[in-house]
Amino acid sequence: MAMTLESSAFENNARVPDRYTCTGGDISPPLAWSGAPARTRSFTVLCRDPDAPGGTWYHWAVFDIPVDQSGLPEAYPKQARSGGIRQAVNDFRRSGYGGPCPPPGHGVHHYRFRLLALDVERLELDRYAKCADVANAAEPHALEEVVLVGTYSR
Repeated sequence: MAMTLESSAFENNARVPDRYTCTGGDISPPLAWSGAPARTRSFTVLCRDPDAPGGTWYHWAVFDIPVDQSGLPEAYPKQARSGGIRQAVNDFRRSGYGGPCPPPGHGVHHYRFRLLALDVERLELDRYAKCADVANAAEPHALEEVVLVGTYSR
């Protein structure tokens, strides 16, 4: 069975509701997954905007998610560590989730929520790791990945 990633807040390739953006509550959407490969030892969630004016903009990286976890709740806490789960510094220079916030009039942006099933329990990163650092550390350990795309414009 292939791995799946979904949100009860929006469908794949559909608009992200305002409550999950900088114009709303700026809280993370709920995510749920299933079908991870048998050798999975942890998960990583990344969110990036490849349509940003200056190039890819990272909005979120959550890593060291235990293998027995099958999602993240809405409004996941923004602190760098929640139990053993860690979050990186996003391109807004804050820990945790930073919602879609494209420049007004810049057109539709595509926010790629990526779930990676990893073959390691923990990524060896310091406490001030940036989202791009998480992506670079996680990708060599990815057994499988799946993407959920949300769109947004202002």
